[in-house]
Amino acid sequence: MVAAERIARDLRGRGLRLTRQRRVILEALQNTKAHPDAYTLFRDVKRVLPRVSLATVYRTLSVLTKMGFVREVESSGPFARFDGRLDPHGHITCSACGRIADVELPDISEIPARAMVDGPFKVTGCRVELTGLCASCAGRSKRKNGARRQA
Repeated sequence: MVAAERIARDLRGRGLRLTRQRRVILEALQNTKAHPDAYTLFRDVKRVLPRVSLATVYRTLSVLTKMGFVREVESSGPFARFDGRLDPHGHITCSACGRIADVELPDISEIPARAMVDGPFKVTGCRVELTGLCASCAGRSKRKNGARRQA
């Protein structure tokens, strides 16, 4: 978790403040594994800040993402999803329900850059996105297939 003091300092460096709204939105993202979209996050934050607007959540997510305090997760769904966890990790998305979960990655720092790319690149990061079925959707799929076989 990124320290509030560092975030406040970095925001001040860009002429911004760590407002209560920004702090609550950031904490909500850092305290969930659900990778919410902006509207879901808005509903969660509204419990703490009843007067917060959806526009404030969108603007805050934009600022925090641009500054590197929040990560936008690649998603096949119609809405951007967000992650407050910044350490190196991947994601897996359920192709049936859209649930996103974290995936721990092996240490890729041992792989030389020349083995990972073809051409004059300096590797600065790696993103892994997997797809599959979550346990719940896989169970439903098995039940449906079993019912078809019996018919």
